[in-house]
Amino acid sequence: MYKTILAILTPAQKKGLVSLVVVSIVISCIETVGISAILPFITLANDFNLAQSNEYYAYAYNLLGFGSEKEFVVIFGLALVSFYLVRGLINLGYIYLIQNYAQGVFHSLSTKLFSNYMHIKYQDMLKRNTSDLTKNLVSEAQYAGGYYYSLLLFISEIFVASFLYATLLFVDYKITLAITLFLGCMVLFLVKTVSAMIKKEGLKRNEYQHVFYRIINESFGNLKFIKLLSSEEQSIKGLDDAGKGFARAMVMNATYNTVPRLSLECIGFSLLIAAIVCAIHYNMQVQQIIPILSLYALAMYRLLPSVNRMLSSFNNMLYYNKTLELIHADYQIDTHKLGSGPLEFEKEISLRKLGFKYGEGEEEVLTNIELTIPKGEKTALIGESGAGKSTLADIIIGMYTSFSGEFKVDGTTLTEKNMLSWRKKIGYIPQSIYLFDSTVAENVVFGREYNEIALKDALDKAELTPFLEKNQGLETPVGEDGSHLSGGQKQRIAIARALYGNPDLLVLDEATSALDKDTEERIMQHIFKVSEGRTLLIIAHRLSTIERCDKVYKIEDRGISLVEDKTASKVKRRI
Repeated sequence: MYKTILAILTPAQKKGLVSLVVVSIVISCIETVGISAILPFITLANDFNLAQSNEYYAYAYNLLGFGSEKEFVVIFGLALVSFYLVRGLINLGYIYLIQNYAQGVFHSLSTKLFSNYMHIKYQDMLKRNTSDLTKNLVSEAQYAGGYYYSLLLFISEIFVASFLYATLLFVDYKITLAITLFLGCMVLFLVKTVSAMIKKEGLKRNEYQHVFYRIINESFGNLKFIKLLSSEEQSIKGLDDAGKGFARAMVMNATYNTVPRLSLECIGFSLLIAAIVCAIHYNMQVQQIIPILSLYALAMYRLLPSVNRMLSSFNNMLYYNKTLELIHADYQIDTHKLGSGPLEFEKEISLRKLGFKYGEGEEEVLTNIELTIPKGEKTALIGESGAGKSTLADIIIGMYTSFSGEFKVDGTTLTEKNMLSWRKKIGYIPQSIYLFDSTVAENVVFGREYNEIALKDALDKAELTPFLEKNQGLETPVGEDGSHLSGGQKQRIAIARALYGNPDLLVLDEATSALDKDTEERIMQHIFKVSEGRTLLIIAHRLSTIERCDKVYKIEDRGISLVEDKTASKVKRRI
C-alpha cells in the first residue's frame, strides 16, 4: 500500500507531502507547548509567591522588569491567550493546506486518468465499460483525494498524540501508563472490530456505486428502447436498489466512524472523574492535585479527539482502500504513444498479408488481406454483417495498430511513429454520428484549430449553407446529439466535419444506411461530387450506394476478393 500511495503522486506532490509532514511536526510542537503551559499558569495563579521563589519564574520576572507578582500573572495569562489565538490561526492554515493538497491530488488524478483513457489503444478501449471510467474519473478520483487528506490528518495527529503523551509521561508516568492501559485496550478493540466493519462497507460502496453509474449510463443511452418496451419502472427500480445500497454503506461508515469518539470520550473523562472521586474518598487535599488534574483534563481534551481523528482517518483509508487500487490500476494503464513522422500519400495504399485479431488468444477476424487502393480511386467494401468490413476500414484509418502483415502508404510502412501524420490525411463519416449540444460550427471543427474560411468551405461543400442562412448561421444550435436536426442534416454535418481538415482519403462506414433511399441517393451524389480528386473508401450494404465506385471488394470467410473492376474499361475508353 505504501508503494501505491506514492506511485500515483507526481514528483511535486511527493515533495508537497513531505513538506506537509514537516509542517505537522511544527504544529504538534505548538500544540504540546499550548497544553504544557497550562500547568505552570494554574500553579502560579494558585500561589503568586512562586513568581519570585521559583527560579524559572523569577528569571522571567526579573528579566522583563515586572513591578508586582499580580502584574506578572496577568501578563502571563494574556500571553497565553495570544498564543492560543495564533495557534488557532496556524491550525486553520494547516487544514487549508491539506485540503488544498487533497483537492490538488483529485484534480491531477482525474486529469491523468482522462488522459490515459483518451490515449489508450482503441481496441483496448472497446473492452472497457464507459460507466466504470466515468465513476473512476468523478467519484473514485475524489475519494482518492479524500484518502490523502485522511493520511495527512492521521500523520499530523500521530505527532500531536506522541508529543502530548511524552509530556504526560514526564509529568507523571504512573498515571499516564495506567490511562494508557485502559485507552490502549479500547483502541485495539475498536481497530479489530469497527475498522473491519468499515472496510467491508467500503467494498459494498464501490460495488453499489458501480451498478448506480452503469444503470444511469445504459438507461440514457437506450432511452428510446426503454420507452418502447415500457420498462422505465424496471430501470428506476434498479437505480433505486443500487442507490439504497450505496446510501446505506455511506450511513454505516459515518455511524461506525462515530463509535471511536464516543467510546474514547467516555473512557477518558470517566478516568479523570474517577481520580477526583478516589482523592475525595481517601481524604486527599483535592486543591493540591487540581493543577495536575487540570493538565490531564486539558491533555485529554486535546488527546482524545486526536486519537479519535487518528482512528477516523485510519478507518477512512480502509473504507477507500479499494479506490486506491482502482485508481492505481488505471494510472499505470498502457497508453498509445503515437508520432507525427513524415508520411506522403501521392500514389497508393497497400496492404499485404494483413491479419487482425482483437486480443491475445482470440481467433483472427481478418486473414491474409491483399488490397491496393491507388490515390484518387473510389473503392467499395461489401459483405455480410460481421464479416469484418468495418474492422478493415478501422485498420486503414489507423484505429487498430496491432495487426500482422504490411500496411504501406507510398511504400512507407505505417507504424506508431507516423500514425498521427496518416490520421490527419483522413476524413471519416460513420454510420452513427455523435453531435454534442453546441453550435454547428463547434460540431464541425470538433476541437481542431478554428479556421472560419475552411469552416464555411466545408459547410458549402456539404450543402448546409442554405439551411444555416435560414437559422442562426454558424451559431445554429444542434441540440443534444443533433435533436434539432433531421437525419439528412446530421449526415451533412458529418460530411462537413470530415471535409474540414481537407483530407486525402474519405472513408464512409455505412454512413447512409440509416437514411431513406431518396435521401441516401442525394447525399451519395453529393459525396462523390465533393470527393473528386480524393480517394474514397465506402463500406455499404446497398448496391445502389456503390454504383459509381471504381472497384468493389467483398469480405467473406476472413478474406477479401475483387468482385468488380471498372478501371480497365475506363482505361480502354480513354484510349
